[in-house]
Amino acid sequence: MTSLTQRTSGLVQRRTEAIRSAAAEKERDSGGEEDEARRVEEEDDDDKGDSKETRLTLMEEVLLLGLKDREGYTSFWNDCISSGLRGCMLVELALKGRVQLEACGVRRKSLLGRKVICKSDAPTGDVLLDEALKHIKETQPPETVQSWIELLSGETWNPLKLHYQLRNVRERLAKNLVEKGVLTTEKQNFLLFDMTTHPLTNSTIKQRLVKKVQDSVLEKWVNDPHRMDKRVLALILLAHSSDVLENAFAPLQDEQYDLAMKRVHTLLELEPEKESTKPNANELMWAVVAAFTK
Repeated sequence: MTSLTQRTSGLVQRRTEAIRSAAAEKERDSGGEEDEARRVEEEDDDDKGDSKETRLTLMEEVLLLGLKDREGYTSFWNDCISSGLRGCMLVELALKGRVQLEACGVRRKSLLGRKVICKSDAPTGDVLLDEALKHIKETQPPETVQSWIELLSGETWNPLKLHYQLRNVRERLAKNLVEKGVLTTEKQNFLLFDMTTHPLTNSTIKQRLVKKVQDSVLEKWVNDPHRMDKRVLALILLAHSSDVLENAFAPLQDEQYDLAMKRVHTLLELEPEKESTKPNANELMWAVVAAFTK
């Protein structure tokens, strides 16, 4: 009888420990999900400390770096910024937790071979982002990162896919910056035609953006992309892909400029496939980088 009681007691004790262990594990999982949600929410904040009116998306930051302050337009010779801005949209949606790459499966696919899938269709509050998200959500079968950059840019020979093109992106982004008090709107005459331009009106925000880019590869350089703020890392890589990054380094002294460009090249020489497998890496961001560096 005593032996039976002891066995029963031991069984109850083990069952209790199992229940406690399961509860603790569930609590840890829940805590991890909360941490992830908090991280996404923090990444959703473009610039902590700024007022809501001056928080800029990656697209707006890249465009602002490319705009000539007084003239109010981008270089006529820049043929990279169009696709670069579409890459910014995909990365912005990924950082906001709206899209992600499909699971790689047992036979691990390359980043450029994996499809982009909709994770959440919750509105972002940005018309361009919501338009791109709607296309991604409604497209079956899904497309790859490379395909989306081309489709959103209108660079397709398939007439049935021309409706994916997001039109007047630069002008729409410039109008967003006008509404945020960063730019103003003017008309300029170019002999044969008039053109709407958007000169800089709030130099403080532009200077803050330029300083953020400079500091990330100079005073605040950490020599590890995974210790860098994801938005800043994405900004540097996408600004380079859009051929506007050097505008941020133009005011630097020669020694600082050389050091900044050397560190940028260090980032550009990273292997996206390898970097995307590291903890807390954003796979879609590295897929966009791979699309521009392939």
